[in-house]
Order: sequence, then structure tokens, then C-alpha cells
Amino acid sequence: MSEYSLSALRVGQSAYVAEIQADEAMRRRLLDLGLIRGTRVTCTAKSPAGDPAAYLIRGAVIALRGRDARGVRLEGLCPERAPAGRTALA
Repeated sequence: MSEYSLSALRVGQSAYVAEIQADEAMRRRLLDLGLIRGTRVTCTAKSPAGDPAAYLIRGAVIALRGRDARGVRLEGLCPERAPAGRTALA
């Protein structure tokens, strides 16, 4: 099963958290947001410049900068579905 980072998800794509690779403070913050192994994450929107992006995590939409999202390793890409509403962050 191949792994890739959270920042690689396109709007409407989902995958599952495999691990967090970040400094201790950011790792703790991401874990507190619910990004633990096996959690499904969906990219819901990206800003026009592509950074930050919004992700659906355990029922909450959270915006993350690209450099922080790159530390979240994913696996098990789910079939893409059409995004509802806006696809860009204001």
C-alpha cells in the first residue's frame, strides 16, 4: 500500500491517516485535532493559491498549511466524490 502526504489530496478525495511525521509541538496539535492512525480525512477545499487547504476530520473542517499537511502520511485513497458547495477557501 503506497503512502503519500495529506497535502497531496485533491478536493473531494479521502484517505486514511497512516502516521504523523512532524516536530513534537506540531505532532501534538495534529493528534489533538483527531489525526490518529486510521482516521479518514477528506479534502474539502483549497485556497486559490493552493495553501491553506481545508480538511474534514472527524466531523470538523480544519484548515492546514501545506507545510503542516505534508507531515501527515496517508494510505488507502478512497474513491473521489464531487465536492459540495465551494471548492476554494476565501
